Amino acid sequence: MVELSIEEKIALSNIRAEKSKEAINDAIGSLKGGMYKTSANRSYYAVLHAARSLLILHGSDPLKHDGVKTMIALHFVKTKMLPEEVIAIFKDLLTLRSDVDYGDFVSVDKDDAEDAIARAKRFIGIIEPLREQLIKEMSNSPHPPL
Repeated sequence: MVELSIEEKIALSNIRAEKSKEAINDAIGSLKGGMYKTSANRSYYAVLHAARSLLILHGSDPLKHDGVKTMIALHFVKTKMLPEEVIAIFKDLLTLRSDVDYGDFVSVDKDDAEDAIARAKRFIGIIEPLREQLIKEMSNSPHPPL
């Protein structure tokens, strides 16, 4: 991977954070429209984009879903910057997304979709303050904090 400047990392992080917000709004809209599987899918992608918005600030940009989970655990949970809860949420929503996208007989009801949205919002609520803190630190320092 080409080394990105601090400004490029921050810009990419902001783009991914915006994609996360769009995905959660899509999840809510799908829930309202009775498209519960789509809602669950979009809830997961809200989490994925939020995680990637944080990882890029660390200089990590995994391409696979499991790589994102692993890097969040390694760089942020293991170091106690984030609680273990974020990995549980990520894993659960990844499993749900895989089930609804690839399972032939999987059903998702309104309660499942609402739970997925709530968990995605919880994940984003945990990630976003750390992302903002890292951006502030990076903006005030000629060297990245991580």
